[in-house]
Amino acid sequence: MTTEKNDNFFETLPVFEQFEGVADNANYKALPADWVLATADIVGSTEAIKQGRYKAVNVAGASVISALLNALGKQNHPFIFGGDGALVALPASEELEARKALAAVQAWVADELQLNLRAAIVPMAAVRAQGLDVRVARFKVSSELSYAMFAGGGASWAEAQMKAGKFLIKPAPSGSRPDLTGLSCRWNPVHAHNGEIVSIIAVPGASGADARFQQLVADVVAIAAEQARGAHPIPEEGPQIEFTLQGISTEARATAPAGKRLYKKFAIFAQIGLTIMLEKLGLTAGGFDPKAYKRELVQNSDFRKFDDGLKMTIDIDAARLTRIEERLEDAAKEGICQYGLHRQSSALITCLVPTPLAHDHIHFIDGASGGYAMAASNLKAKLV
Repeated sequence: MTTEKNDNFFETLPVFEQFEGVADNANYKALPADWVLATADIVGSTEAIKQGRYKAVNVAGASVISALLNALGKQNHPFIFGGDGALVALPASEELEARKALAAVQAWVADELQLNLRAAIVPMAAVRAQGLDVRVARFKVSSELSYAMFAGGGASWAEAQMKAGKFLIKPAPSGSRPDLTGLSCRWNPVHAHNGEIVSIIAVPGASGADARFQQLVADVVAIAAEQARGAHPIPEEGPQIEFTLQGISTEARATAPAGKRLYKKFAIFAQIGLTIMLEKLGLTAGGFDPKAYKRELVQNSDFRKFDDGLKMTIDIDAARLTRIEERLEDAAKEGICQYGLHRQSSALITCLVPTPLAHDHIHFIDGASGGYAMAASNLKAKLV
């Protein structure tokens, strides 16, 4: 039987507050043996990106996390956003609800975004039978929010198994709707102000995740940290609040059925208009302070993460980017890592906001013209 302690595994982990801690094995603890990995990604995401549909791809990836967290009634399980997909770790006691949520979100992505989302649930027993593990660390980004970091190779193996057709979840019938309450897509792309927005993926090479790879991660993070605010792609004061018709339409499709969608669009439009007015006048309403919310958005953004390898979407100047590339290339030649990166002019923000008055709203950052998906494609191309 799953214990209460196991169910609250993520909450019991110690936190680290400096991102450099992702390279320290001491910060990671193994998932309980009776947990499972819910993983999903978009089939054909590269082609969708070439068609200019990366906002939809990002929303599909974030919808997996939104649907699972809402279905499970909590937000304290480890998860990670990968651009065109996501992974959530959860106790076996919640597997049935997770299966229903994944099936529904597959149907919703097909119906509303015209994308093919595949999903799977992989038990930890299968992961460990391969000699791999899933170890999780808890990176505290603000007083109210921590993100999970994953190591051990198990999460990557689970994704590979899904892509090979193993452990798959069958989609629910067309018309099924997951609970996507809080999924928000209101922000326009945020343009680079240091140089370029660069999405970077670096994973262990043939030698595995040894001390040399850990040092590589520390070196890349240190170079990025030389840039103001650690090369954070979102301005310190937060993104500019604007009306975005595509974002409003996507959010309405996520949070309202067809018959109530027009009303939902008007409601979102009115909320944005009120927020713009409050910000310009320096006012608050009902306890909501738009300037404070935007500052929290910056703090709560996942522009750096570790998912069996380093993933970063950063705003960085040419000189520092050159140094990062040189360090990665040297490490690749030595078999320490494999890497891919993708340059673009702006970043995307996709949000999970349970309530605007809470301080634990979640913001996923990716490049606006392919981001992690294109960086991963670049990495794969090098392996051919």
